[in-house]
Amino acid sequence: MKKFAIAAATATALTLTMANAAFAQQPTQAPMMLAAGEVTKAKEETSDTWITTKVKADLLTEKGIPGSDIKVETNKGVVSLSSDVTVTDAQKTTAVEITKKIKGVRDVSAGGLKAE
Repeated sequence: MKKFAIAAATATALTLTMANAAFAQQPTQAPMMLAAGEVTKAKEETSDTWITTKVKADLLTEKGIPGSDIKVETNKGVVSLSSDVTVTDAQKTTAVEITKKIKGVRDVSAGGLKAE
């Protein structure tokens, strides 16, 4: 029994020594650092994506608005609405009003909406 305990302890010690040697040979990576401008850009892109998604969802759920036909693009909080199908003046006005109510929207351009 004593021989088994000694053999087990030796095997464990050898395994730990080999594992330490293997880990010591791996290069360590420095933490990834982002420049302040990159962080700001990432926040703007996330915000623009969120705004676009929210506008699209709100237009799709509004009765009387052809939300599936309206294209929504956002750049730095400015939302552009456009469409290949014709919408009424009332639909265009409603789409702009819905868009302006969304948090983060700085301005709305609806020049791309073809109104009757």
